[in-house]
Amino acid sequence: MRKFLSLVLIIMLFSCSTNKNTASKVLYEVLVVNNDGGANIKFYEVLTESKEIKMLLGDATLAKLIKPKDINESSFLILNTGPTKEPYNRMKIEKVVETDAQIEVYLKDTQKNLEATAIDDTTKYPYTVLKVNSKKPIIIK
Repeated sequence: MRKFLSLVLIIMLFSCSTNKNTASKVLYEVLVVNNDGGANIKFYEVLTESKEIKMLLGDATLAKLIKPKDINESSFLILNTGPTKEPYNRMKIEKVVETDAQIEVYLKDTQKNLEATAIDDTTKYPYTVLKVNSKKPIIIK
């Protein structure tokens, strides 16, 4: 009888293991969507090296959002839509997919850009900054 109770007790101890909640890391995070303050040309730039990422810390808003560990563990994507008269940023991130070899960022850009001759004081320069929690190469689609 003692052996049986001992066996039941041992089985209960091993079967009642603790459940660890391993929160999966979010693949990406939109840090900033700004309606003005970007560059005067349309471009997408991927920042992966620590020297490049440290340049983002010069911006007061981004300095609050970027943690020291992000410099070594994450990549950043700057999406600049160029000059426009529209009152808000129309660049949308549809989805971000991680494959074995790379990160694929799918964008939808419906921003109406201006010709260089139409730029005046009311022109806006929207941009978006995206943090990708991976150092894999980033492909924009």
